[in-house]
Amino acid sequence: MHTALLQSSGRPGDVAHNLRVLDDAARAAAANGAGLLAAPEMFLTGYAIGDDVPKLAEPADGDSADAIAEIATRHGLALAYGYPERDGETVYNSVQLISADGSRLANYRKTHLFGCFERDHFTPGDRPVVQAELAGLCVGLMICYDVEFPENVRAHALAGTDLLLVPTAQMHPFQFVAESLVPVRAFENQMYVAYVNRTGPEGEFEFVGLSTLAGPDGVARARAGRGEELVSADVDPAFLAASREHNPYLRDRRPGLYTSLV
Repeated sequence: MHTALLQSSGRPGDVAHNLRVLDDAARAAAANGAGLLAAPEMFLTGYAIGDDVPKLAEPADGDSADAIAEIATRHGLALAYGYPERDGETVYNSVQLISADGSRLANYRKTHLFGCFERDHFTPGDRPVVQAELAGLCVGLMICYDVEFPENVRAHALAGTDLLLVPTAQMHPFQFVAESLVPVRAFENQMYVAYVNRTGPEGEFEFVGLSTLAGPDGVARARAGRGEELVSADVDPAFLAASREHNPYLRDRRPGLYTSLV
């Protein structure tokens, strides 16, 4: 499945503008043969929106979800996007995956909140593994800081995730996560990892870009620079199966030795 990553911060606080950016990216990605387009963490509203988080938060089946479903249907590809999710009086930092026919396939709430901003405005989710079937692949969802916890990604590996989508808002000076950690996570867990970042200054933050799609061999299939960019690469099930056959990490585990971890 050809997979595209939209590295963009859109326009913080302007949902209508960000939907237009997503529409343009979906058009370009579909023209390039992509079956899936992933956008960054909090792409719908912007990340550094401070006290506007509650005002801009929407339910998973809200108006913006309907608009994105229409974009997905019109361009014939699946879309994953980050947004602030309202569920009653509770707000989560979430990512939703919508299929090419407009149906909502999966919704994940960030389980590991990073820094005072996130802890002040969001409630952490409590489901570490959320998956959906897409084009014959088991697609898992995660957000930013979550991927830095090896237990999180290993749980996806043991649950059969083939492609892990990680919308992110990864900032300076932690660019080593995109450069080094993400390819290692893909290798040690024998999966593809799509890490799609924001870019440039936003409020007090400086996002570093460097979005990447890493394969199970630890090699980046696509790598963005520091600016606004749309990159893409193939997620190859045959290569993944061959890699899993030859890499013994998951087979050689000894879970009985790891009980102290929990």
